[in-house]
Amino acid sequence: MAEEIINRVANSKLVTFNLEEYYPEGERVLFDIKDWLFEGFVLREKDFRDAVKQHDWAQYQDKYLALTCSSDAIIPAWAYMLITTELQPYAKRVILGDLQQLEFSIYQDIINAIDVEEFKDVPVIVKGCARKPVPENAYLQIVQKLQPVAKTIMFGEACSSVPLFKKKKK
Repeated sequence: MAEEIINRVANSKLVTFNLEEYYPEGERVLFDIKDWLFEGFVLREKDFRDAVKQHDWAQYQDKYLALTCSSDAIIPAWAYMLITTELQPYAKRVILGDLQQLEFSIYQDIINAIDVEEFKDVPVIVKGCARKPVPENAYLQIVQKLQPVAKTIMFGEACSSVPLFKKKKK
């Protein structure tokens, strides 16, 4: 007679934390100002301001934007600030950088807003294998957020996890 199979994972207090569940929908856009520069390298204030004024900013409604300049031009801070003033009513978020930095910035806000009280004194497994583009830095941030409260922190799946942290007994 066969013994009953017991699912120890399902019966444990183990809590799975999946960063992918926090992924906010919305198109990510890399906005390059190089084409608004004279010969791709010189910012002429009047021409730049005209380009900003004539651009259709409404097309960025509910999008996330990373502002950049792909040439080696030296861009004054006010230029990006001016663009941001036009994007403010439309874009969900605007940063200076690339798409990877944008994703990190989005997740930074999300992780800062997470209430970790439900993870107090329980073993937590941070799920890996995301189908959505979760930045690697987000995993570091969530460990920092969970470590003060969690009993243990692991990474991976319940069937094959890597132990990362175990609270020392007092």
